[in-house]
Amino acid sequence: MEIEIKENIFNANDQLAADNKAKLDREAVLALNLMASPGAGKTSLILQSAKSLSDRLRLGVIEGDIASSIDADNVRSHGIPTELINTGGACHLDANMIQTPLAGIDLPSIDVLFIENVGNLVCPAEFNLGEHLKIVILSAAEGADKPYKYPLMFKVADAIVINKIDLMPYIDFRTGYFYDGVRALNQQAPVFELSAKTGEGVDAWASWLLEQWNERFGQGHGEPDTSR
Repeated sequence: MEIEIKENIFNANDQLAADNKAKLDREAVLALNLMASPGAGKTSLILQSAKSLSDRLRLGVIEGDIASSIDADNVRSHGIPTELINTGGACHLDANMIQTPLAGIDLPSIDVLFIENVGNLVCPAEFNLGEHLKIVILSAAEGADKPYKYPLMFKVADAIVINKIDLMPYIDFRTGYFYDGVRALNQQAPVFELSAKTGEGVDAWASWLLEQWNERFGQGHGEPDTSR
């Protein structure tokens, strides 16, 4: 019975996720589900991405937090359209939660939607939101063992970001061990090493995002019109 109930929950979620994705596709908006533990740098990466892509892609954000509007207020202060979800204790976002804030964003005015999931390396990996890409962010300070401890998160990732590489000289991050763990689970996902604080490595990440938008929406839509 428990298995059947869980399957029903996932099936219902996937149907809503398909609706969300169809809506995003109609407006040529690339959606990214950012998943990470608390403090890994999801919000900082969004802000650095906005800075790097300011003349190429227009960004919007859905901020998911258990409580408070701290991150949402921070992103809004940089002029980025932002909608907030407070989960009230839930450890992840799901497709149903996304529908109201998705309706609150003027999708024709953006090209990329960052969905910042609740800080957690377990539950978010199980729920589709209607995103095009799942992005896992790891702070170098968290250690290189995370692919071994949280395999599903890294298995489902479309791209992986190692953030806070500016801390590498001061910590023992076993890079080879990390990559061995990732590649045992996921052969395809590119890995970006960067610092959302200093900006090092962000341009490569931003260029990849532009490529992802062009691959899905460039044909028939032309280049993103950042003047709108």
